[in-house]
Amino acid sequence: MRRDTRPYFIRRIRDRFSKWRVKRFLEPQFDAIGPGLDVAYPAGIELWGAKIHAGRDLHLRAAKGNMIRLATWDSGDRVGEIHIGDYVLISPGNQIIASQRITIGSNTMIASGCYISDSDWHDTYDRTAELDKFSPVVLEENVWIGSRVIVGKGVTIGKNSIIGAGSVVTRSIPANVIAAGNPAKVIKELDPSQEFRLRSDMLGDMDTLNDEIDKLSRYLLRNNTIFTWIRSMLKPTRRD
Repeated sequence: MRRDTRPYFIRRIRDRFSKWRVKRFLEPQFDAIGPGLDVAYPAGIELWGAKIHAGRDLHLRAAKGNMIRLATWDSGDRVGEIHIGDYVLISPGNQIIASQRITIGSNTMIASGCYISDSDWHDTYDRTAELDKFSPVVLEENVWIGSRVIVGKGVTIGKNSIIGAGSVVTRSIPANVIAAGNPAKVIKELDPSQEFRLRSDMLGDMDTLNDEIDKLSRYLLRNNTIFTWIRSMLKPTRRD
């Protein structure tokens, strides 16, 4: 479809149902979750295991065919942990899987199709066991991970740093740089004199932001009717 053909009140009903579903079925799966959890396509979110924690205003943007999976592994000796800070964005198709501990700092953005894991899951010679092939992963505050990046065990990505799309991060990356490649290497340093505008700056006043989004939706959907919505589903045209 080229546009949203739903009437405004249908959009509101869908949004309220989605929020109820998140509150009823998704939030209880976190060991701790701050206020403001915002989920696109709740059916595409999978949490598996214990010790998954997140701060306020976590945005999970799953899509049909591109689920988000947050998982921790119970090895018997320990249970993996995932700790997510405030105002974090996780885009469609991400897998974040912890054997020991994965920490994602506040204001971090993770683009589509990334894989972050703190373990190789199999020993080099004993393919039936993990043994010691695990080490914590840390994404510090305001990190930006590009699409289809792989972050391996023992990696720390420093504050404000950016990882280019398609990179494979096997060693730690310092703060305030851009890194890319396989294996990822620093290709540029960020200007320390430039001030960063963070997601927390945009999301700090959620009541005002939600009000503005609602006004925009009301305006964009103002001409839609039940008839045009049903017609667009049964017999769409180029206008739809």
